[in-house]
Amino acid sequence: MKRNNFLIEADELLMKLENKNIRIYDATITDDQYLQGHIPGAAFFDHEKFSDPNGKYDYTILPEAELAAQIGNAGISNDSEVIVYACGMLPYAIRAWWILHYAGHNDVRVLNGGLSAWKKAGGKIDQAARTYEPSIFKGQFRSNMFASKEEVLASIEDGDVAIIDVLPLVSYEASHIPGSVCLPCMDLMQGNMKEGFDTLLPNDVLALHFKDAAQYKRIITYCGGGIAAAVNAAAYLLTGHENVGIYDGSLYEWLGEGLPTIGTGKWEVWQKK
Repeated sequence: MKRNNFLIEADELLMKLENKNIRIYDATITDDQYLQGHIPGAAFFDHEKFSDPNGKYDYTILPEAELAAQIGNAGISNDSEVIVYACGMLPYAIRAWWILHYAGHNDVRVLNGGLSAWKKAGGKIDQAARTYEPSIFKGQFRSNMFASKEEVLASIEDGDVAIIDVLPLVSYEASHIPGSVCLPCMDLMQGNMKEGFDTLLPNDVLALHFKDAAQYKRIITYCGGGIAAAVNAAAYLLTGHENVGIYDGSLYEWLGEGLPTIGTGKWEVWQKK
């Protein structure tokens, strides 16, 4: 996947703002931050509405038919040009991209640098809530973009599959899926804990982290609840690996189902700190 098919820079978005076919979404996890200030015309991408209300674990993806309907209800048609961004937390924006691309939308990009980059480029900020008129979206789902716990279990002993834990090393040491390796998503982004992580590293730098990826036929990423895992998954696509999936249930499901783990067993305690 080419970088300019996945990311859009703030200068380019400034020139597109009057395009009537464009749909801009703030994918920050809470609407409080959205209402504090967002790109003019941007609607709020509510992750909960794109998640299965009947699922046992937070933010697992909606069933296909319901997801296609929700995408349309959010104002996105198959012909819409969609831009997603977040405020200080790139993983939420990439998760939104992953959802839409999984459903078959081919014209979705992430604003590299998020709201901070928009402000630095001279973009104005709005606080008025915005919604788009509902549309019709016909899904063409890419099933390989998500992995089930059954696939992950089967992949533990499969040398052709790499299972990647994207959480910090302290979490990995506490509890991880057997056979998985740790590559924190924060290592793939520019930023800091105070201001947030909202910019993806250049492709050549990403490739240095993925020098062993070519030996695997399939890559599965996971985190706590399937959001941070999107960063690594997208970065693999950007650096040439085509068969990449997110384990949607991630550790919340894995631990909740009592599946085998390696580590100190204190992952939940670490999460609450």
